[in-house]
Amino acid sequence: MSGTKIRRVKLAVAYDGTDFCGWAPQNGQRTVHGTLTKAVRQVSGEDNEITGASRTDGGAHAKGQVCVFDTRRPIKPSNWVRALNDVLPSDLATVGAQFVAREFHPRFWAIERWYRYRLLIGTRDPFRVRYTHGVWRPLDLGAMDRAAQALVGEHDFRAFSQLMLPEANTVREVRAATIRAVKDEIWIDIVGTAFVRGMMRRISGALWEIGRGRRPEDWIGSLLREAPAETGEWPPVLPAKGLTLMKVRYGRAPSEQVRLQVQEENQD
Repeated sequence: MSGTKIRRVKLAVAYDGTDFCGWAPQNGQRTVHGTLTKAVRQVSGEDNEITGASRTDGGAHAKGQVCVFDTRRPIKPSNWVRALNDVLPSDLATVGAQFVAREFHPRFWAIERWYRYRLLIGTRDPFRVRYTHGVWRPLDLGAMDRAAQALVGEHDFRAFSQLMLPEANTVREVRAATIRAVKDEIWIDIVGTAFVRGMMRRISGALWEIGRGRRPEDWIGSLLREAPAETGEWPPVLPAKGLTLMKVRYGRAPSEQVRLQVQEENQD
């Protein structure tokens, strides 16, 4: 098979992150990357390396995670989906596959990432406890939505980061922020070019504080203007279980300047 052409396979992956220690590989821990790598290697018989678009936290979920691997195996994309799902555990599945150019990179070529955080209002529901954060009392949806609009645009999100080095680049662009009620849940949808570590969970925590009247609507704007290093008033980090990576959107190949910039950034 040494003379067979190498193809790059792009996978769309969904998972319930409850029993995973996140996407990124960790020695001795069950991770999405490690579990998926084992399955790909089992099907291909090769030492494939997998690269993902986003490093989700332990306990966070995905409907549209994207990753790639190279292979010499002459397997059609649709057959990759079936073969991988035959060997993957029940909390991880491939939902799509296609061949892409060898230079395609799931992280560098991404132009938007869409995350959703779900808050459950009222009675505890055992069928949703793994996927929502229960707050048990009504929130001011209007105040949360108005506050969220301050996130849109390019800002320094250091106040919404987690364990970032002082020299780390925490400037990101948010393109849309939507807060809406869906029956007895509140969905916080944020679309951005990239996210710093902890950003989505701190944004959700800040909006939760505003929704229950603990903070004024302009608190998010204040945090964007001045990181709370001096005051120590960091937004709370909500549990990872309410967070889902919904979709990663792609455009044309990035310029070398953009590629180098992304390599220097500590993204989710």
